[in-house]
Amino acid sequence: MDLGLNDKIAVVTGGSSGIGLATAKLLLGEGARVAICGRDADRLAAAKAQLEAVNPGALLAETCDVLNAEAVNAFAAKVSAWAGGKLDLLVNNAGQGRMSTFANTTDAQWREELELKFFSQVLPIRAFKPLLEAAPSPAIVAVNSLLSLQPEPHMVCTSAARAGVQNLLKSLATEFAPRIRVNSILLGLVDSGQWQRRFEARTDKTQTREQWFSALARDKHIPLGRLGTPDEPARAIVFLGSPAASYITGASLEVSGGVSRSI
Repeated sequence: MDLGLNDKIAVVTGGSSGIGLATAKLLLGEGARVAICGRDADRLAAAKAQLEAVNPGALLAETCDVLNAEAVNAFAAKVSAWAGGKLDLLVNNAGQGRMSTFANTTDAQWREELELKFFSQVLPIRAFKPLLEAAPSPAIVAVNSLLSLQPEPHMVCTSAARAGVQNLLKSLATEFAPRIRVNSILLGLVDSGQWQRRFEARTDKTQTREQWFSALARDKHIPLGRLGTPDEPARAIVFLGSPAASYITGASLEVSGGVSRSI
């Protein structure tokens, strides 16, 4: 199926690793021109080298902290100059989970988590909205978590913030219609740098990576028996952001290996 992404312009925040990097790679493979950003200059340079091999000359890579309004606005200005003043797709992909209970989450940690989850959406959407409105059929796809529907007591702060973000996205889908489609994916457990760090900090150092991840999948009762790989949610993002999904807005697609308990 032709997704209709050839020569489209896309921005992927958090595009230097994990799901963001996989999404940028798929978009380039579909013929899109892609701008990515990330905070770590070294990681961004490594991603740039990898992505330019996919579609030479079709990539813009800039360092940017998506919680810094000035930096996000500067990134949007660079994208505008590079892309001719329009944007077809904004993929908001930033943030990680905080493991904490209500009892051990400080006020500062609550504020930090709420700011990260909300403003990593708010600032890029605000900065890029004029460019999206200049495109014929623009879309926003946000990477959110299944925690927004299915909270976990050991991630109370992140769960609450994710639920609020999902509410925001649903509101924006109505407010921005019919000009801009707004959809999201809800992640389960996906193999990422965050889980790699937890593996490296494991108590039983005799466990191999395969053994540790297999045990994690069993403990989390994932029906498919494994964690997802970054390219699996990336494929969902690319579809929802493409013209092939032209009648889908306000939707949330679970990419969780079946771990969801909701109907």
